[in-house]
Amino acid sequence: MPLLRINATSEGPQLHGSPVPARRVIQTAARSKGPVIIMVHGFKYDPETPRFCPHTSIFDAPLGHKRDSWPAALGFAGRDPNEGLAVAFAWRARGTLWHALRTAAQAGQNLAQVIAIVKRAAPARAVHVICHSMGSEVFFEALHHLPAHSIQRAIILTAASYQSRASSALHTDAGQALELFNITSRENDLFDAGFETLIKAATPSDRAVGAGLFAPNAVNIEIDCDLTLQRLRLTGADIAPAARRISHWSAYMRPGLMPFYNSLLRRPSETPLAALRHALPPVGSQRFARLLPFMHKPQAGLSAPL
Repeated sequence: MPLLRINATSEGPQLHGSPVPARRVIQTAARSKGPVIIMVHGFKYDPETPRFCPHTSIFDAPLGHKRDSWPAALGFAGRDPNEGLAVAFAWRARGTLWHALRTAAQAGQNLAQVIAIVKRAAPARAVHVICHSMGSEVFFEALHHLPAHSIQRAIILTAASYQSRASSALHTDAGQALELFNITSRENDLFDAGFETLIKAATPSDRAVGAGLFAPNAVNIEIDCDLTLQRLRLTGADIAPAARRISHWSAYMRPGLMPFYNSLLRRPSETPLAALRHALPPVGSQRFARLLPFMHKPQAGLSAPL
Protein backbone atom coordinates (compact mmCIF):
# COMPACT_ATOMS: atom_id res chain seq x y z
CA MET A 1 0.00 0.00 0.00
CA PRO A 2 1.55 3.34 -1.03
CA LEU A 3 1.34 5.54 2.06
CA LEU A 4 3.31 8.76 2.20
CA ARG A 5 3.80 10.38 5.60
CA ILE A 6 4.34 14.08 5.03
CA ASN A 7 4.95 16.78 7.64
CA ALA A 8 4.45 20.51 7.12
CA THR A 9 7.50 22.54 8.17
CA SER A 10 8.78 26.10 7.84
CA GLU A 11 11.06 24.81 5.07
CA GLY A 12 8.32 23.10 3.12
CA PRO A 13 6.89 19.56 3.14
CA GLN A 14 9.19 16.85 4.49
CA LEU A 15 8.94 13.09 4.83
CA HIS A 16 8.16 11.96 8.34
CA GLY A 17 11.23 10.38 9.93
CA SER A 18 13.33 10.43 6.75
CA PRO A 19 16.01 12.77 5.36
CA VAL A 20 15.11 11.86 1.76
CA PRO A 21 13.79 14.91 -0.15
CA ALA A 22 10.01 14.82 -0.16
CA ARG A 23 9.66 16.17 -3.70
CA ARG A 24 11.44 13.22 -5.27
CA VAL A 25 9.42 10.63 -3.33
CA ILE A 26 6.11 12.38 -4.05
CA GLN A 27 6.89 12.58 -7.77
CA THR A 28 7.65 8.85 -7.91
CA ALA A 29 4.59 7.85 -5.87
CA ALA A 30 2.31 10.08 -7.95
CA ARG A 31 2.95 7.92 -11.03
CA SER A 32 1.10 4.93 -9.56
CA LYS A 33 -2.55 4.18 -10.36
CA GLY A 34 -5.77 5.05 -8.58
CA PRO A 35 -6.88 8.19 -6.73
CA VAL A 36 -4.68 10.27 -4.47
CA ILE A 37 -6.42 10.78 -1.12
CA ILE A 38 -4.83 13.32 1.22
CA MET A 39 -5.78 13.12 4.89
CA VAL A 40 -5.43 16.18 7.16
CA HIS A 41 -5.92 16.01 10.94
CA GLY A 42 -7.16 18.74 13.25
CA PHE A 43 -6.25 20.44 16.52
CA LYS A 44 -3.97 18.93 19.21
CA TYR A 45 -1.86 16.65 17.00
CA ASP A 46 1.88 17.17 16.43
CA PRO A 47 4.08 14.91 14.29
CA GLU A 48 7.17 16.08 16.21
CA THR A 49 5.80 14.86 19.55
CA PRO A 50 5.55 11.03 19.75
CA ARG A 51 2.65 11.10 22.22
CA PHE A 52 0.54 13.24 19.88
CA CYS A 53 1.83 12.06 16.49
CA PRO A 54 -1.01 11.35 14.03
CA HIS A 55 1.22 8.99 12.05
CA THR A 56 1.07 6.49 14.91
CA SER A 57 -2.64 6.95 15.61
CA ILE A 58 -5.32 7.98 13.09
CA PHE A 59 -2.89 7.90 10.14
CA ASP A 60 -1.34 4.57 11.11
CA ALA A 61 -1.19 1.86 8.48
CA PRO A 62 -4.02 -0.69 8.67
CA LEU A 63 -1.84 -3.41 10.15
CA GLY A 64 -3.90 -4.89 12.94
CA HIS A 65 -7.03 -3.25 11.49
CA LYS A 66 -7.19 -0.42 14.02
CA ARG A 67 -10.69 0.99 14.24
CA ASP A 68 -9.51 4.58 13.86
CA SER A 69 -7.03 4.00 11.01
CA TRP A 70 -8.00 6.47 8.31
CA PRO A 71 -5.96 4.75 5.55
CA ALA A 72 -7.65 1.42 6.24
CA ALA A 73 -11.13 2.95 6.39
CA LEU A 74 -10.55 4.78 3.12
CA GLY A 75 -9.69 1.62 1.21
CA PHE A 76 -5.92 1.42 1.55
CA ALA A 77 -5.44 -2.21 2.51
CA GLY A 78 -2.38 -3.03 0.43
CA ARG A 79 -4.12 -5.74 -1.54
CA ASP A 80 -4.98 -3.89 -4.76
CA PRO A 81 -2.19 -2.34 -6.86
CA ASN A 82 -4.74 0.17 -8.18
CA GLU A 83 -6.09 1.30 -4.81
CA GLY A 84 -4.25 4.59 -5.13
CA LEU A 85 -1.94 6.72 -3.05
CA ALA A 86 -2.64 7.68 0.56
CA VAL A 87 -0.99 10.86 1.80
CA ALA A 88 -0.99 11.37 5.57
CA PHE A 89 -0.43 15.11 5.91
CA ALA A 90 0.55 16.22 9.41
CA TRP A 91 1.14 19.66 10.88
CA ARG A 92 2.00 21.06 14.30
CA ALA A 93 -1.44 21.74 15.73
CA ARG A 94 -0.76 21.96 19.46
CA GLY A 95 -0.56 25.01 21.69
CA THR A 96 -3.33 27.58 21.88
CA LEU A 97 -6.16 27.73 19.38
CA TRP A 98 -4.80 31.04 18.06
CA HIS A 99 -1.31 29.58 17.60
CA ALA A 100 -2.74 26.58 15.77
CA LEU A 101 -4.64 28.90 13.42
CA ARG A 102 -1.41 30.69 12.51
CA THR A 103 0.36 27.37 12.01
CA ALA A 104 -2.50 26.13 9.82
CA ALA A 105 -1.85 28.93 7.33
CA GLN A 106 1.75 27.83 6.83
CA ALA A 107 0.67 24.19 6.71
CA GLY A 108 -1.84 25.07 3.98
CA GLN A 109 0.95 26.40 1.80
CA ASN A 110 2.83 23.14 2.38
CA LEU A 111 -0.28 21.18 1.40
CA ALA A 112 -0.56 23.21 -1.80
CA GLN A 113 3.06 22.34 -2.62
CA VAL A 114 2.37 18.62 -2.17
CA ILE A 115 -0.69 18.77 -4.43
CA ALA A 116 1.17 20.80 -7.06
CA ILE A 117 3.97 18.19 -7.16
CA VAL A 118 1.42 15.41 -7.61
CA LYS A 119 -0.41 17.22 -10.41
CA ARG A 120 2.79 18.05 -12.27
CA ALA A 121 3.86 14.40 -12.14
CA ALA A 122 0.40 13.04 -12.98
CA PRO A 123 -1.86 15.80 -14.39
CA ALA A 124 -4.83 13.51 -15.08
CA ARG A 125 -4.83 11.80 -11.71
CA ALA A 126 -7.72 12.51 -9.32
CA VAL A 127 -6.69 14.20 -6.07
CA HIS A 128 -9.07 14.30 -3.10
CA VAL A 129 -8.76 15.79 0.39
CA ILE A 130 -10.45 14.76 3.63
CA CYS A 131 -9.86 16.79 6.78
CA HIS A 132 -11.18 17.06 10.32
CA SER A 133 -11.77 20.04 12.60
CA MET A 134 -9.08 22.71 12.17
CA GLY A 135 -7.64 20.72 9.29
CA SER A 136 -10.23 22.67 7.29
CA GLU A 137 -8.12 25.79 7.85
CA VAL A 138 -5.17 24.00 6.25
CA PHE A 139 -7.31 22.91 3.31
CA PHE A 140 -8.91 26.32 2.74
CA GLU A 141 -5.51 28.02 2.82
CA ALA A 142 -4.16 25.57 0.23
CA LEU A 143 -6.89 26.55 -2.23
CA HIS A 144 -5.47 30.09 -2.39
CA HIS A 145 -2.20 28.69 -3.76
CA LEU A 146 -3.44 26.23 -6.39
CA PRO A 147 -4.75 26.48 -9.96
CA ALA A 148 -8.13 25.20 -11.09
CA HIS A 149 -8.75 21.44 -11.13
CA SER A 150 -6.01 20.69 -8.61
CA ILE A 151 -8.53 18.90 -6.36
CA GLN A 152 -11.58 16.95 -7.50
CA ARG A 153 -13.44 16.35 -4.23
CA ALA A 154 -12.99 17.43 -0.63
CA ILE A 155 -14.72 16.33 2.57
CA ILE A 156 -14.55 18.52 5.67
CA LEU A 157 -15.56 16.81 8.92
CA THR A 158 -17.08 19.05 11.64
CA ALA A 159 -14.79 21.80 10.43
CA ALA A 160 -13.38 24.57 12.64
CA SER A 161 -13.61 27.43 10.17
CA TYR A 162 -15.87 30.40 9.52
CA GLN A 163 -18.28 30.59 6.60
CA SER A 164 -16.47 33.68 5.29
CA ARG A 165 -13.18 31.77 5.26
CA ALA A 166 -14.75 28.89 3.36
CA SER A 167 -16.50 31.24 0.91
CA SER A 168 -13.26 33.07 0.14
CA ALA A 169 -11.48 29.77 -0.53
CA LEU A 170 -14.33 28.47 -2.70
CA HIS A 171 -14.10 31.59 -4.86
CA THR A 172 -10.49 30.81 -5.84
CA ASP A 173 -9.75 29.06 -9.13
CA ALA A 174 -9.08 25.78 -7.30
CA GLY A 175 -12.09 26.24 -5.03
CA GLN A 176 -14.57 26.82 -7.85
CA ALA A 177 -13.47 23.67 -9.69
CA LEU A 178 -13.88 21.14 -6.86
CA GLU A 179 -16.85 19.50 -5.12
CA LEU A 180 -17.12 20.04 -1.37
CA PHE A 181 -18.98 17.89 1.16
CA ASN A 182 -19.55 19.65 4.48
CA ILE A 183 -20.19 17.07 7.22
CA THR A 184 -22.01 18.62 10.19
CA SER A 185 -23.79 17.41 13.32
CA ARG A 186 -25.49 18.77 16.42
CA GLU A 187 -23.03 16.56 18.31
CA ASN A 188 -20.44 19.22 17.42
CA ASP A 189 -22.53 22.26 18.42
CA LEU A 190 -20.60 22.78 21.66
CA PHE A 191 -17.32 22.88 19.75
CA ASP A 192 -18.76 25.24 17.10
CA ALA A 193 -19.95 27.54 19.88
CA GLY A 194 -16.54 27.43 21.53
CA PHE A 195 -14.83 28.27 18.25
CA GLU A 196 -17.18 31.20 17.62
CA THR A 197 -16.63 32.46 21.18
CA LEU A 198 -12.83 32.23 21.22
CA ILE A 199 -12.03 33.22 17.63
CA LYS A 200 -13.32 36.65 16.65
CA ALA A 201 -15.40 36.58 13.47
CA ALA A 202 -14.76 39.00 10.61
CA THR A 203 -18.36 40.22 10.87
CA PRO A 204 -21.02 39.74 13.56
CA SER A 205 -23.14 37.65 11.20
CA ASP A 206 -20.32 35.21 10.40
CA ARG A 207 -20.85 31.65 11.60
CA ALA A 208 -18.85 28.47 11.83
CA VAL A 209 -19.34 26.20 8.81
CA GLY A 210 -21.27 23.83 11.06
CA ALA A 211 -24.20 26.17 10.40
CA GLY A 212 -23.91 25.34 6.71
CA LEU A 213 -22.05 26.26 3.54
CA PHE A 214 -23.96 27.72 0.63
CA ALA A 215 -22.15 27.48 -2.70
CA PRO A 216 -23.04 25.89 -6.07
CA ASN A 217 -20.36 23.24 -5.62
CA ALA A 218 -20.99 22.41 -1.94
CA VAL A 219 -23.46 20.18 -0.13
CA ASN A 220 -24.20 20.03 3.61
CA ILE A 221 -24.66 16.58 5.12
CA GLU A 222 -26.09 16.62 8.67
CA ILE A 223 -25.15 13.23 10.04
CA ASP A 224 -27.31 13.55 13.17
CA CYS A 225 -30.48 13.93 11.08
CA ASP A 226 -32.53 10.73 10.80
CA LEU A 227 -34.05 11.81 7.49
CA THR A 228 -30.57 12.46 6.09
CA LEU A 229 -29.44 8.98 7.13
CA GLN A 230 -32.55 7.46 5.58
CA ARG A 231 -31.90 9.22 2.28
CA LEU A 232 -28.23 8.19 2.33
CA ARG A 233 -29.24 4.56 2.79
CA LEU A 234 -30.82 4.76 -0.65
CA THR A 235 -27.29 5.33 -2.02
CA GLY A 236 -26.03 2.24 -0.18
CA ALA A 237 -24.58 4.10 2.82
CA ASP A 238 -25.32 2.21 6.05
CA ILE A 239 -24.50 4.83 8.70
CA ALA A 240 -25.26 4.28 12.38
CA PRO A 241 -27.44 6.92 14.09
CA ALA A 242 -25.86 9.40 16.47
CA ALA A 243 -25.34 7.91 19.92
CA ARG A 244 -24.05 10.94 21.84
CA ARG A 245 -25.21 14.48 22.47
CA ILE A 246 -21.65 15.85 22.38
CA SER A 247 -18.80 14.52 20.25
CA HIS A 248 -16.15 16.18 18.12
CA TRP A 249 -14.96 12.87 16.69
CA SER A 250 -18.22 11.20 15.70
CA ALA A 251 -17.76 12.37 12.11
CA TYR A 252 -15.11 9.72 11.56
CA MET A 253 -15.56 7.35 14.50
CA ARG A 254 -19.24 6.50 14.01
CA PRO A 255 -19.78 3.17 12.19
CA GLY A 256 -20.56 3.53 8.52
CA LEU A 257 -19.29 7.06 7.98
CA MET A 258 -15.76 6.34 6.77
CA PRO A 259 -17.04 3.75 4.25
CA PHE A 260 -19.45 6.44 3.02
CA TYR A 261 -16.57 8.90 2.57
CA ASN A 262 -14.60 6.15 0.82
CA SER A 263 -17.45 5.82 -1.67
CA LEU A 264 -17.67 9.60 -2.19
CA LEU A 265 -13.98 9.78 -3.03
CA ARG A 266 -13.51 6.56 -4.98
CA ARG A 267 -16.81 6.39 -6.88
CA PRO A 268 -17.87 9.99 -7.52
CA SER A 269 -20.04 9.04 -10.50
CA GLU A 270 -22.31 7.05 -8.15
CA THR A 271 -22.85 10.01 -5.81
CA PRO A 272 -23.26 13.18 -7.91
CA LEU A 273 -23.14 16.25 -5.70
CA ALA A 274 -26.23 17.81 -7.30
CA ALA A 275 -28.26 14.64 -6.76
CA LEU A 276 -27.23 14.43 -3.11
CA ARG A 277 -28.12 18.06 -2.49
CA HIS A 278 -31.54 17.51 -4.09
CA ALA A 279 -32.21 14.37 -2.05
CA LEU A 280 -31.10 15.60 1.38
CA PRO A 281 -33.20 17.80 3.70
CA PRO A 282 -32.30 21.50 4.00
CA VAL A 283 -29.44 22.42 6.30
CA GLY A 284 -30.65 23.27 9.80
CA SER A 285 -33.76 21.09 9.70
CA GLN A 286 -32.86 19.67 13.12
CA ARG A 287 -31.32 22.77 14.68
CA PHE A 288 -34.27 24.39 16.41
CA ALA A 289 -32.27 24.54 19.63
CA ARG A 290 -28.49 24.73 19.30
CA LEU A 291 -26.74 23.31 22.37
CA LEU A 292 -30.09 22.76 24.20
CA PRO A 293 -31.78 19.95 22.25
CA PHE A 294 -33.95 18.99 25.22
CA MET A 295 -35.88 22.27 24.90
CA HIS A 296 -37.82 21.30 21.82
CA LYS A 297 -40.23 18.50 21.08
CA PRO A 298 -39.87 16.14 18.09
CA GLN A 299 -41.59 17.40 14.97
CA ALA A 300 -43.24 15.26 12.30
CA GLY A 301 -40.58 14.01 9.93
CA LEU A 302 -37.74 14.96 12.26
CA SER A 303 -35.84 12.78 14.70
CA ALA A 304 -36.06 13.27 18.42
CA PRO A 305 -33.19 15.18 20.05
CA LEU A 306 -30.22 13.14 21.20
